[in-house]
Amino acid sequence: MLTLEKNTLVFRFPEVHPDAVCDIEFQRTLRIPDDNREYPLPPGLGYFSVSHVDDYADRVPAQWVEHGGVFFPMAQAEAMWIRFSSDYPFAIKIAVGKVNAVSGQPWSPTLQARTSGRDGSTEQDYVTIPRQSWLDGFNIGLGLVRQFVAMPLGGGYTVEAQLTGAEQYGGLQIIAIPLKAEHYRPPAPHHFTDELQASPRRGGGIKSSSMGLAAGGLMKQKIHEDPFGYEKWDQAHSSRCFVHILNSAQYQPVTGKRPPGNVPTAADYAKTGLPWFMLYDENEPAVLAPSKLRELDSVAALGVKKGEKPLPDNAPLLRKLVVAGIRKVREGRF
Repeated sequence: MLTLEKNTLVFRFPEVHPDAVCDIEFQRTLRIPDDNREYPLPPGLGYFSVSHVDDYADRVPAQWVEHGGVFFPMAQAEAMWIRFSSDYPFAIKIAVGKVNAVSGQPWSPTLQARTSGRDGSTEQDYVTIPRQSWLDGFNIGLGLVRQFVAMPLGGGYTVEAQLTGAEQYGGLQIIAIPLKAEHYRPPAPHHFTDELQASPRRGGGIKSSSMGLAAGGLMKQKIHEDPFGYEKWDQAHSSRCFVHILNSAQYQPVTGKRPPGNVPTAADYAKTGLPWFMLYDENEPAVLAPSKLRELDSVAALGVKKGEKPLPDNAPLLRKLVVAGIRKVREGRF
């Protein structure tokens, strides 16, 4: 069962275990400079406002209505990260424009994992929670990701365009798969409401509002290896959701609500002296990154090739304050 509770996607599997519940949220954040330098984790600036596609079916693109799911607004060149929360273990697959953000492979509903290399490193196309609290970008290996940055479809900047040669889908696709109940030690349960209900299909509203995600600046973040093992995930039970991204300039015409305020730049944030963040996970193994994602051009690099400047306020920064291992501050819970 998939529900939406106060801008949070909630996946529940009572048929697997009463505690099989996980939350997924989308956080506004600073876009780090796309200058090929490595930056620590930027802060959370609050959740994006998430809406049901079916509630605005006569005002959104017909393809969104066909796929269903939810949507939230982003401005061009705005950045985001995804927050995961659950006491019950889950394997989560994240695709961007139907390109897997961990493996670079085309979207598929089943988990893929294998051991390769002399060191026994793992290639996998999913993250596991609760170990993986966040995903900030595309896995390029060596403990690094390229930040998720929103760009309009049709300009050729998205990862979907680079790896498939087309920009057909945009947005995100998410699938949640719980651990088999026999491998779980239970804590307290969660309870949520507001189930996603199907409504009559309409569509045919705005047509040029869809956004995709491109590869931004370099950020220090590991994609952790599966601690349970591929065979322990209950792939007989899974739930999928399409998450569409609406250009924030179209947010008020579609919803009647004001779009989110301007996001401060990384330079603005650095001037305040507030912290950036680093996790204590240097000794934990990370999954390998496929060559498809390692070889991606970033937005800034593509802009040079195109003779364009797609990223405003892209000057390098000096990070004077980095805080290690403080989760609540990063999530905006001061």
